[in-house]
Amino acid sequence: MASGLRSSSSSSSFTTAAGGGALSSSGRFERQLHGNGSSSSSSSSSSSAVSTQGGVSFGQTHLPGRSKAPSSRRSVTPNSRTNSGSDYEEDRGRVRVAVRLRPKNAEDIILDSDFADCVELQPELKRLKLRKNNWTSESYRFDEVFTETASQKRVYEVVAKPVVESVLNGYSGTVMAYGQTGTGKTYTLGKLGKDDASERGIMARALEDILASVSASDCVEVSYFQLYMECIQDLLAPEKINIPINEDPKTGEISLPGASVVKVQNLDQFSQLLQIGEANRHAANTKLNTESSRSHAILMVYIRRSVHEKVEDGITSWEKVPRTTLSGSNAIPLIRKSKLLIVDLAGSERIDKSGSEGHLLEEAKFINLSLTSLGKCINALAENSPHIPLRDSKLTRLLRDSFGGHCSARTSLIITIGPSARHYAETTSSVMFGQRAIKIVNMVKLKEEFDYEGLCRKLEHQVDHLTAEVERKQKLREDDKYKLEKELKECQDSFAEAKRNLITRSEFLEKENTRLEVEMKDLLNELKCQKDHNDLMSEKAARLEVNIKCSKQHQLESSTYQKVLADTTQMYEKKIAELIKQLKDEHAHAKSVEEQLNAMKKLLNDSQKTIQGQKEVDELTVKLQEMYQLHGQTLSELQSLKSEQEGLLGEKDKILYMNGNTKASSTFGTRIGSQKTNSLRETLSGQRATIAKICEEVGLQKILQLLTSEDSDVQIHAVKVVANLAAEDFNQEKIVEEGGLDALLMLLRSSQNTTILRVTSGAIANLAMNELNQGLIMSKGGAQLLAKIASKTTDLQTLRMVAGALANLCGNEKLHIMLKEDGGIKALLEMGRSGSNDVTAQIARGIANFAKCESRGINLGQRKGRSLLMDDGALGWLIANSNNSSTSAQRHVELALCHLAQNEDNVEDFISSGGVKELVRISVESSREDIRNLAKKMLRSSPTFRTIKAEKY
Repeated sequence: MASGLRSSSSSSSFTTAAGGGALSSSGRFERQLHGNGSSSSSSSSSSSAVSTQGGVSFGQTHLPGRSKAPSSRRSVTPNSRTNSGSDYEEDRGRVRVAVRLRPKNAEDIILDSDFADCVELQPELKRLKLRKNNWTSESYRFDEVFTETASQKRVYEVVAKPVVESVLNGYSGTVMAYGQTGTGKTYTLGKLGKDDASERGIMARALEDILASVSASDCVEVSYFQLYMECIQDLLAPEKINIPINEDPKTGEISLPGASVVKVQNLDQFSQLLQIGEANRHAANTKLNTESSRSHAILMVYIRRSVHEKVEDGITSWEKVPRTTLSGSNAIPLIRKSKLLIVDLAGSERIDKSGSEGHLLEEAKFINLSLTSLGKCINALAENSPHIPLRDSKLTRLLRDSFGGHCSARTSLIITIGPSARHYAETTSSVMFGQRAIKIVNMVKLKEEFDYEGLCRKLEHQVDHLTAEVERKQKLREDDKYKLEKELKECQDSFAEAKRNLITRSEFLEKENTRLEVEMKDLLNELKCQKDHNDLMSEKAARLEVNIKCSKQHQLESSTYQKVLADTTQMYEKKIAELIKQLKDEHAHAKSVEEQLNAMKKLLNDSQKTIQGQKEVDELTVKLQEMYQLHGQTLSELQSLKSEQEGLLGEKDKILYMNGNTKASSTFGTRIGSQKTNSLRETLSGQRATIAKICEEVGLQKILQLLTSEDSDVQIHAVKVVANLAAEDFNQEKIVEEGGLDALLMLLRSSQNTTILRVTSGAIANLAMNELNQGLIMSKGGAQLLAKIASKTTDLQTLRMVAGALANLCGNEKLHIMLKEDGGIKALLEMGRSGSNDVTAQIARGIANFAKCESRGINLGQRKGRSLLMDDGALGWLIANSNNSSTSAQRHVELALCHLAQNEDNVEDFISSGGVKELVRISVESSREDIRNLAKKMLRSSPTFRTIKAEKY
């Protein structure tokens, strides 16, 4: 087996002859490749645990009793590479190292003005020169050299994109940034680019490519944590600190039990996770960097993909046996698991330059200690040392897969440096770190596993389906057997009954034959009698001719009576015409009264210029009283006219009924009723227009001031005007702005007058039809006041108004919790004790509004859990009133039950209270087709309802 894996004598995996793959005892297939997945052609037994191509295991330490790597391993550097096929494959598994130069900032320009640049980039030759002075320089070669003008996109495509593509193909990969503090590591890796998309770093771009490449069946999960002062802390759940590191004794894989693992669905979700992580990461202001990272940040991306194509490369026929032994659709599916690490190392710093002290000094010690341990491991790997000191630091333990080991990864390293000559030593150290890392060759492995769990779930689903199918067929056979036995028994009973009927029929026919013989004799006797009877009938015919002559004379008399009746009908029609004329005169009188009222308003406006204070309020009160007296007189006159018309219609119907003229009566009644309805509508419209005109001329503010009057009659007249104004949508905003809502709520708190409470509740009910007003009513304690009034009053009209106001508030989903807490739902249900159909209809409407809002929230995924109505016994109330005589109440009760049934969390309540039976009844007996269809849909959509209906109904 290739370098980085344990020897075959201590491993549970089976190595093929070519060294290309292994099938572990747990059913996982791993292909071990250099770079593109090809393996070494060497197959000698001594090389099964050591790479023949110079790769060095980062994770393998020198342990007693375990075979050591042979001393023939060699390091590969860019200068020693050849064009041979073996070296080419080895180079693809080598750690790729790039250098990026940070642009000069203002401080560099000022402080380095007297110094020459110490860094010279040769990107076309992929070389970097470091000038110690004017006559001494050193040249280094890397896989890529980025100038200070290099874009984020180009850095990603050169450094990280090949690693991301390998990860998508099933290989693990690592992208790591190393350099002095303030050289742009976090900018290169973790920049979000919220304001400028071109500045996005490697993390955002890598996840964008991964999410664009995976399918719906694949799984992408991320963990984000930091190594701070040798303690691992979860950046997505900062309360999780000092997370331990676990190593699988069989596979050598590193895991962090307890760290958050979040499934990523889209790039926006990942950006939010990065923002959370960056907000929780430790940073501080030092002399070298205003936002110096004080911890190493590591982003782990776990990818699990299904293998749809046939996998044959590197798998022997013996290894294919477990997959091919299952035929058809039950073949064991393959999955590929890969992991991407993006590591943002904290910058190395010198204490004398950074000026760290106190806690910052302690942080710097731990940072430098972990980076020193990482450097030791890199040196040991570059020098093919038999012992790698990976346990000296938690950082080296976490990165053991990135530089060789049991589950090695394809690794890219980007070295960030600054242009300042003042930091020549730190720049040289960073460059030498990259030169040592470039010598490391990793063993890249493709990790494939048989998806036994997925196959098990699939087989279990098939078994359950087949079991249910067998049970259904067995039940059908039992039902057919029972049905056939029942039909057989019915046929036997029917045959015995037919036999008995046949015997009885035969006996009856014999008796009937005897009877008919006797009757025939009797008929002969009757024929003789009939002949005599015919003679008598001839005499009666003669008498009928005489009667016909008398009938003709009677018809002449009847025509005279009809003429008199027509004259009488014409007289009554004249009277009705006179009454209609009188009604028009009354309308003219009402208009004249309105003109007088307008004149009085004009006088009132003139008097307002000279009279102030209480006199003004008194006159307004008198005007309001006169207006309502006028309104009452008009209604009385209309009522009397209505009574007279009904009396005339009754007389007309009687006359027409005597003549059989029903159609004419119906037409006449319809014409008079239409005239009456139009007259009443015109009168009410005129009254409302008059009230609106008075409000416009007198002023809404002065009418609202009358609500605080000490005279209850004045308050009653004023609140009636406000209630009428609130019935119009365009008046509601003006009423609220002028303080009308506060004044109405104050009346509810202070008044004990039943009429005031009733009219005030109606006005609030009108205002509560507006969504903005609903929030204001709730915030000012309106629901509590309405509930208090409902508990004290017994007046049915007041209860109806209060129930209507609460029902309107129930239609706002945002207010449900507040409405329940203020006792609004409980008060609404308790008002059902009144027994009034009108009150019951308003209660049912409120519950239906509440339930409809809840069901809409559940369908949109905005709400979960049991309905808030259940705790107050709303379901029991609905079932008890489902057969209410009021059509409106019954319709709202049925709608509320259907909407509550849409919530799966309410199923148990429906079963225990008998709600399923009501749903079945509604689906059959409801008077409205849309409600019947909704109930049927609820019964079909819920498996529990469907089962109960099939068993009981």
